[in-house]
Amino acid sequence: MLTVVDTDLGYGQKIILPNINLALNANEHVAILGPSGVGKTTLLHHLYQQLAEQTCLCSQAQGLVDNLSIFHNVFIGGLARHSRWYNMVNLLLPFTQPQQQISVICQQLELNMPLQKKVSELSGGQRQRVALARALFQQQPVFMGDEPFSALDPLMGVRLLNLVKQSHQSVICVLHDAELALAHFDRIIVISAGKVALDANAKQLTLAYLSQHYVVADESPHRAN
Repeated sequence: MLTVVDTDLGYGQKIILPNINLALNANEHVAILGPSGVGKTTLLHHLYQQLAEQTCLCSQAQGLVDNLSIFHNVFIGGLARHSRWYNMVNLLLPFTQPQQQISVICQQLELNMPLQKKVSELSGGQRQRVALARALFQQQPVFMGDEPFSALDPLMGVRLLNLVKQSHQSVICVLHDAELALAHFDRIIVISAGKVALDANAKQLTLAYLSQHYVVADESPHRAN
């Protein structure tokens, strides 16, 4: 699906991940793990830029418009499928078909409240589900998420992850939960110390090994001294 070869990743003039080599396959569920601040989000955004035409991105920033309703925030994900005229009219007087489609998605995400409710009135977990709904409404084959379930309780997070997997051919997520990654993803990539420290089939890994790998990979020379 995508190959990254000898690529320096960062922002501005700062390189965070030098000389990255990575190959991603279609129909694969990939979890990206690693300590905070090591460049997981930088990697994810680079992957998204390369596959933007077939990918929906659910970022940590969410990008929700507070003074708009749940419906309109979700509908933003489908703007590209319609004409400017259609989108302008729908902003003022929502059409029945997108309302029905978005209502179904929100119910699947256990977001059971009026679609007319403003996002500014929602809790953190509810806002995260609106961002997920917008991603699902994009109807793309590839889903990329940056901690897309972090504001949800673990059981709901698993339910919604399964929904995301059912709705997309390929899933690539930055996660902080190693147990979730091991149980529900095919492949685990660990980013640490400015490099891909581990890239393996999840079935070949254990939580104990993964935890040990984190410690070893994140141990800098001055800490060792």
